[in-house]
Parts: sequence; structure tokens; C-alpha cells
Amino acid sequence: MPAEDRRVRRSRRALRDAMVSLVLERGYANVTVEDITGRADLGRATFYTHYTDKDDLLNKVVSDLIEDLQQRLQPLAPASSVGFTGKPVLELFRHAAEERDTYRVILRGEGDGRALRRFIDDRTAAAAQVFAARAAAHDTTPNIDVEVLARAWVGEQVAVLGWWLESDPPPMSPEQITDMLRTLSLRGRYWATGFDGELPA
Repeated sequence: MPAEDRRVRRSRRALRDAMVSLVLERGYANVTVEDITGRADLGRATFYTHYTDKDDLLNKVVSDLIEDLQQRLQPLAPASSVGFTGKPVLELFRHAAEERDTYRVILRGEGDGRALRRFIDDRTAAAAQVFAARAAAHDTTPNIDVEVLARAWVGEQVAVLGWWLESDPPPMSPEQITDMLRTLSLRGRYWATGFDGELPA
């Protein structure tokens, strides 16, 4: 990689890391561009070479995280369309463990919730696509609107993921969490709360 490209990547990474750490310390509304460049030990001119403002930087942080997650989930897509293996959920939790601070900024709703809404919308679209493909592969028709199904599934994951990331140390492993969410998905909340047999009328 050319030296110029390496410098650009280092600068962008430094600005990203500076913003994430500052937001966790102070909250997004209380962080300025000057704070970010000071923490990153870079000049304002360098910041504005790459980003128009701190909102632009936050958007880029979310874009990079979503793109990285999508690349990691892509190889798992064919199996997920056939049956629920739990592997994409496990990969999500492993990715979140590696990018813990960035996920915490997003899941806390920093930036007036824009980052969180974008993350949820992206995950919902991906889930809806998988659910539709799975139904088609098995020649079935979903009993619940796919959009509602996808948003319920993603909302469940986001709530659990946020709790898990904010716990120090994490209360259980990614594998344990995935197993619970997979079982919940397969057997339902009625069974999960201790009931069995016929559903109530």
C-alpha cells in the first residue's frame, strides 16, 4: 500500500477512535470537532479533508461497521436461507465483542438515535430477505408479515446485545447467548416462560 494511503487510513482510524472514546465519556452532543482532533492529535484541516462535520464522521463509523459485519455474514447466508443455524447471530456477537465501543455508541442511541435507526434498518432488511428466502426454499408462506417478523427478531437481538455489551464482565459467552436466542426462536416465548402444551385461546 502506498505511503499516502497508509497515512489516510491511519488518520481516519485515529479520528474514528477519538470520536468513539469521547462519545462514550461525554455523550455525542458534548463532543466537538476540536475535541476529536485534539484526542487524535491531528489538525482541524486533516479532519475536514475527510469529513464535513462530526455527523459525517459518525455516519462513516456506522457505514464501516455495517460493511464489515455484512462481509462476515455473507458466507453464512446460503445456510441461513435453508434453516436457522444460529451462526449469523453468533457472528454478530463475536463482531460486537471485537468492536465493543463502536457498538456501544450505536446501541446507546448517540447522535439523536440516527446511528441506531440506521443499524436496525439495515439488520431488519437483511433479516427480512433471509426469512423470505427461507420460506421460498421450503415452499411455505409466513404466518406473520415478514417486516414485523424481521423487526421483532432484530429488536430482540439489539436489546440483548446492548445489555450484553454494557455488562462488565459479560454475563455469558456469545455461544450461550446464541443458543438461547436460537432456542427462543424455534420454541417461542410461551415455552420459554415455562408453559407447555396447547396455546391459550
